[in-house]
Amino acid sequence: MPGRHAKVIVDPAVPDDVAALLRDNRKLLLRIHSGWAPAHRRHRPMTGPVAGMVARLAATATAVAAVVYGLALFVAERYTPFVVIMTGAALLIVSVLLRPRPDAEVERGHALERAVYDAATRHHGHYVLREHLDDPARALMSRAQAAIDQVMDSHVNAEGLLDDARNAVMLPAQEWEIARLLAKLSDLRAEHQEVVAEGVTPEVAAVAEPLAHALDSSQQAVLARVEALERYAGHVADAERAYRARNQIERLSARLPRYEELLAESGADESAVPELSRLSDDADRLEQALRDSVSSAHEAFRHLRG
Repeated sequence: MPGRHAKVIVDPAVPDDVAALLRDNRKLLLRIHSGWAPAHRRHRPMTGPVAGMVARLAATATAVAAVVYGLALFVAERYTPFVVIMTGAALLIVSVLLRPRPDAEVERGHALERAVYDAATRHHGHYVLREHLDDPARALMSRAQAAIDQVMDSHVNAEGLLDDARNAVMLPAQEWEIARLLAKLSDLRAEHQEVVAEGVTPEVAAVAEPLAHALDSSQQAVLARVEALERYAGHVADAERAYRARNQIERLSARLPRYEELLAESGADESAVPELSRLSDDADRLEQALRDSVSSAHEAFRHLRG
């Protein structure tokens, strides 16, 4: 599901399994972006479990050969060399049996590091880490993800009253586009600030000013995208409230005959009956409110696509 205030925002074009791998390993991605690479990612012959197995087989073969040679010495009645050889063979066998096997957990960790490194390299530029966004960009990203979550978590979306299939495609694409633009904006803003912080001459200031204006304009353009998402989420929230109220009224209306029966049996004031009957009218009004809210949400969605 999109949003979720994810700290790794991935291009929807990236395969789902790779996207999940990237999202689940943010700390490794931060290390990779700092220049780290797994030292064990390059293939080294005869390492790991295979090398250990070969070593054990070689030691076992040596021990067997020593035993055969020892038996030949015994047959030849050369008992002293026989004892020496058999003792050495026994020690060799014991060392093979006691030899620690490669740590499977460490191997799995290395395999995960290689997989993440390869995925990060192969899909470079198709994911954004929140740590690489500056504070203004991070605030906008949080607003966008909150709006997306509000839509995707709504009952009206789950019930198909909205275009849930289109939401499932459109909203992740919007989230990614906003993240991508904010990442570029953050990088350029940091570089710009680094230059002007050194102190600039009037000539440089004349160049820097329109560039700063371009950054501000880009910020406003992304803000407009986020506000469009928030408007859509606001219409969905209105529909959600009407949906919930309609369902509550329907549940109360279904119990209306029992209330009327109770009033009749108890001899209570029957003037309460018309008040209860208005539940049906309320349900009709809420149904219309729900339709109006959903219609407004659809209109906002079309504006969002534009």
